Amino acid sequence: MDYKTLAQETAHEILGYNQDTSGWKVVKTSITVSSKASKRFHGNLYRVEGIIPESTTKLSEFLYKPENRVTWDKSLKVYNMVHKIDSDTFICHTITQSFAMGSISPRDFIDLVYFKHCEGNMDIISSNSVDFPAYPPSSNYIRGYNHACGYICSPLKENPAHSKLVMFIQTEMKGKLSPSIIEATMPSNLISFILNAKDGIKAHRIPSGHGSHPNGHSSFLKKK
Repeated sequence: MDYKTLAQETAHEILGYNQDTSGWKVVKTSITVSSKASKRFHGNLYRVEGIIPESTTKLSEFLYKPENRVTWDKSLKVYNMVHKIDSDTFICHTITQSFAMGSISPRDFIDLVYFKHCEGNMDIISSNSVDFPAYPPSSNYIRGYNHACGYICSPLKENPAHSKLVMFIQTEMKGKLSPSIIEATMPSNLISFILNAKDGIKAHRIPSGHGSHPNGHSSFLKKK
């Protein structure tokens, strides 16, 4: 598999979601969560928007790094980089916590993560599940699948020292879950992620002067 090409295609797809303003239905308003039918599977594509009181450079680096992920992302038990492709692309293995009072058991994911810096100081951190022979599915967990997901970080127009974070998630949980359970729990889980990120970046202040590219670091997402 050409992982690099897939990573670049996924980042382009996430950018397309960000530019698409049609068909979104707001399902939560405290932090804006919208959804519409995914074109990738029989489920929803979620869009989450929040303001993070940190510069875009530092926010992107924080989200991309795998080292501290499980210390602040309370949805995860494991988040490990298992294969580094180059300075802005890697494969990670993720194991989630259970959700919805145990109604959704832990899942594991193998995701291709990619960082792309764009004009206007906008950063894209994209993720897409892949097959990776070194980490085949295990009987310990149901193997979920993340269709093109990602974060877009950009300076807040009113205050460039803060950032607008837009997140796109379309996660196929697999197993025998009722769609209604996923639809009922996903928006609240995504809001929790934004709140956890706000708290986490305060606790893990990144030294300034690292530049706009989080070289050699890694992160993203996955969840649910």
